Amino acid sequence: MAAEKKITRAEQKALRPIQILDAAFEQFVRCGFAGTRVEDIAERVGVTKGTVYVYFETKETLFEAMINHFSVPFQELLAITDELSGSATERLKSILSLLYEQIAEDRTTRELVRLVIAEGQRFPDLIDRHHDEFIAPIIAKIDSLIVEGMASGEFRQIPVEFSDMVVAPILTRTVLRLIFDDRRDPVPNKEAFLRTYFDLLFNGLLAKPG
Repeated sequence: MAAEKKITRAEQKALRPIQILDAAFEQFVRCGFAGTRVEDIAERVGVTKGTVYVYFETKETLFEAMINHFSVPFQELLAITDELSGSATERLKSILSLLYEQIAEDRTTRELVRLVIAEGQRFPDLIDRHHDEFIAPIIAKIDSLIVEGMASGEFRQIPVEFSDMVVAPILTRTVLRLIFDDRRDPVPNKEAFLRTYFDLLFNGLLAKPG
């Protein structure tokens, strides 16, 4: 068996901020912002508290960097949606399926939602920026697909604000997972959820439900 390649000091230094952010995420999830100590994060990484402060000046700065770091998948999801093709219905189904996977099924994103809810009052500017940078573009994409579908006659005429209702079941599912974790799954499996979700949604959206 080949020996594992040791990383260089430079490579280790480059990895350190990500290691700190990963450790900070787990500590903030476990203890909340107020209950988290920087020394506990440092201990998770195996460094001193001073090392953490080399990269992040304050606990507040670290929390903000952590939120931004773990929100990157939303940008990646948006990039994927730009490559979708097909009818408005097909693209909307694809976007919602991806969003469901990213929010309801991904443990990291679910816990990120928990932190955003729990710490929103402490960091209102951060939460607003998070929404504007990561969430609003996805909602805008859904809005544009609904408008496109209405213009083509694929969807019936509805208020564009309907998009809030479009994503609401995904958020409800996410909150239930946060409350019960895997102890009491409110839906047998994701396929059953998506099948029922799309049946209800598109029978309301389509001009001529199939």
